[in-house]
Amino acid sequence: MADTSPPSPGPEPYRVPDADLDDLASTLAKTMAEVRQHGVILDRLGSEPDPGAIQPPDGAPEAEAADGKKLDGPASVFILALGGKEYAVELAALSDWVNYLFLPVYGREISTSRPWCAHWHEHPEAVARLHALWLAWQQFTDTEAGLSGPSTWHRDHLDQTLAHLRAPDGPFAACTTSATRPNHRVLATPAPEQAGVAA
Repeated sequence: MADTSPPSPGPEPYRVPDADLDDLASTLAKTMAEVRQHGVILDRLGSEPDPGAIQPPDGAPEAEAADGKKLDGPASVFILALGGKEYAVELAALSDWVNYLFLPVYGREISTSRPWCAHWHEHPEAVARLHALWLAWQQFTDTEAGLSGPSTWHRDHLDQTLAHLRAPDGPFAACTTSATRPNHRVLATPAPEQAGVAA
């Protein structure tokens, strides 16, 4: 005999409140940015030569061997020292960090006393300062930095960088001073002195 009783209703689907969706999206974006940063770090580590693979020539002093290691590996992790594809990869990772962590948390309102430029990546000084800030963030938010690492990052790195970047005479001085009127202009820099030019 077949069961003719009405089927019992299944469990109600769980609905996430819209406000929580924003938090989840933000958390996912931050996680994705961290994964990209880890990928950049792994790429950087993978491109460094194996320290054991470089052998000093017979009779060469150890100091010369150490200099040889420096020449064979990357000269710097600083973005302005990179070129071509390395620069592009580093800038992409920096952009993720700036767009998904730095600006949402520390962006603040744009005004004449605190300008910002949506095209910050076209301002060499901004790229240099934000990259240095990001490198410090990676170091001071690591568990090895200890419990006071984030506080040290805020005090010694973030506050100084924001003061310089968003100063009325900083790299964005000719750019956006109003969110409703976007503007972008890279300020001219002093021309290098010409050697051998008579006064």
